[in-house]
Amino acid sequence: MASLDYKSLAAGILEKVGGEENIAGATHCATRLRLKLHDESKANTAAVEQLPGVITVMKAGGQYQVVVGNNVPLVFAELGKISRFGSEDAHAEAPAQGNLFNRFIDMVSAIFTPILWTLAASGLIKAFLSMASTFGWVDHADPTFVILTAAADSLFYFLPVFLAVTAARHFKTNQFTSMAIAGALVYPSIVALASAGKPVEFAGIPVVMMNYASSVIPIVAAVWLQGYIERALLKVLPSVFRNLMTPVLSLTVMVPLTLITVGPITTFASQALSAGVSALFGFAPWLAGAVLGGLWQVIVLFGLHWGLLPIVTSELANTGHSLFMAPLFPAVMAQVAAMAAVAIRTRSAKRRQVATSAVFSGFLAGVTEPGIYGVNLPLKKPFFFGVAGGAVGGAIAAIGGSAASSFVFFSVMALPAFTAVGSFAVFLLGTAVAMVIAFALTFFFGPREQADDDAEAAASDAAAPVSPTAGNVSVLAPVSGSVVALSEVQDKVFASGAMGAGLGIVPDEDRVHSPVAGTVQAVMKTGHAYGIKSDAGVEVLVHIGIDTVQMKGEGFEPAVTRGERVEAGQLLATVDRAKVLEAGYDTTTLMVITNTKDLTAVVPLAVGHVTHGVPALDVEL
Repeated sequence: MASLDYKSLAAGILEKVGGEENIAGATHCATRLRLKLHDESKANTAAVEQLPGVITVMKAGGQYQVVVGNNVPLVFAELGKISRFGSEDAHAEAPAQGNLFNRFIDMVSAIFTPILWTLAASGLIKAFLSMASTFGWVDHADPTFVILTAAADSLFYFLPVFLAVTAARHFKTNQFTSMAIAGALVYPSIVALASAGKPVEFAGIPVVMMNYASSVIPIVAAVWLQGYIERALLKVLPSVFRNLMTPVLSLTVMVPLTLITVGPITTFASQALSAGVSALFGFAPWLAGAVLGGLWQVIVLFGLHWGLLPIVTSELANTGHSLFMAPLFPAVMAQVAAMAAVAIRTRSAKRRQVATSAVFSGFLAGVTEPGIYGVNLPLKKPFFFGVAGGAVGGAIAAIGGSAASSFVFFSVMALPAFTAVGSFAVFLLGTAVAMVIAFALTFFFGPREQADDDAEAAASDAAAPVSPTAGNVSVLAPVSGSVVALSEVQDKVFASGAMGAGLGIVPDEDRVHSPVAGTVQAVMKTGHAYGIKSDAGVEVLVHIGIDTVQMKGEGFEPAVTRGERVEAGQLLATVDRAKVLEAGYDTTTLMVITNTKDLTAVVPLAVGHVTHGVPALDVEL
């Protein structure tokens, strides 16, 4: 990932999702660009997934999620340089659409994602400080401990203020007015009134005073209501008074209203949610742990995991710990163990490289998505073995009463967060059992060669009469027609060279042929694109037409399947060019060498009109 051109990747994603005009909002989480599109049908998902650096695309929670791995902030930053999106301070959102569940997921993601890493960092510091205190390594009165505690606790204590900013962006309110409302909730005098336990009235109206430090739901609800008040005031107030009186009236109304109604109602709801989770764990902890441990990675797959964050934050705010988080740790480690088994067992150097990197990412940072999409899911069985291990390990951890004392990502660095509540020994046992089950099942029963492109290529090399490893390779024209320089094709990503060097051909025939002898590594379901790895290791992409993925296979008839060996000139597919033109798409067939960076040179040979089967590219290995 480090060698990727993030600028080209961002440009490619922007282009393939329908351009800036099709994006209503953009943000990112640990591994995903989370886009909200006006019209998902305009997004060329297959083309997005083909971009170098894109692991996969998921559509869930009303979001178009492009999984790119740990370097997503770099791609997000580049997106900000070429569009109005991509800045951490620019999360413009369109009005929420879709069903209530999708809107809820969208809201939670938009509000929590910007502070996620700082929230996790603060939780990690708190966990280590708690461990140091528990084992007597430092005294509570030590200034070092006090200062570090302030660094760790500040975000949690003033969480309503942080959430006021992100909620204001989402609900399109004045964020400074929102911050002032949040500040009032944790203002020392208000905290003192809540601590005194005496009856409190506001203009004769009884006020149920509560401690809003670390609270989540009250400020989110308050900012949501603030939006309605502000929009109403902006419509009715004269322009000469509008800028001043809007925040004056908003604060005058919202602070008392929040303390009188919104705060108590939402706080009681939050406490009820926490009590419900505690009751579930109290009634059948093993069942709760098994369900959460088994389903967690499935939920992560669809990017819906942040929708459960309010449960965790409510638990932490109301009880000081989260039972909900304990079974999730074994679930994550089980998937990492399955990846480790693949890394040891596979004979594919490419698969081993991906799996090894994913193991370190998951074990040390708790980020499993690159390994899930790049290793466990493609091989299928390792993922399900990880789910099984997570279910068993989650049940054991829950039986021991384990809980997290702070919000953390599920990595080995987060272990101190689980030492203060429940049996840490049982928690470690549950994690170990989950990892052993996933590792052993994957190692002994997991697939060895399935979905292993390197092994397929090795097999085809053994069957081929000639397998050159050095020198030059001729790549043939896949169709007859007029040659177009790659830089001139009407596709910015291909034209930029981000996919590799090559050329385009405007065809005058409907039959598309293989440009090399080798193994078919990819056949798009729509039949419009084919990836072939030659016997010499040259990776060729033949893309029939531009944006023709939108035709959903209509007019395309594949003649080969993935894993099949083909000879140079063999028929790959038949396309109905008349249908492509009638649908309004460009028929230009693109041929690019996707591993150009690994080769010495790729030189176009064909000019003017060519006949399929003649040398079109000269590749120097």
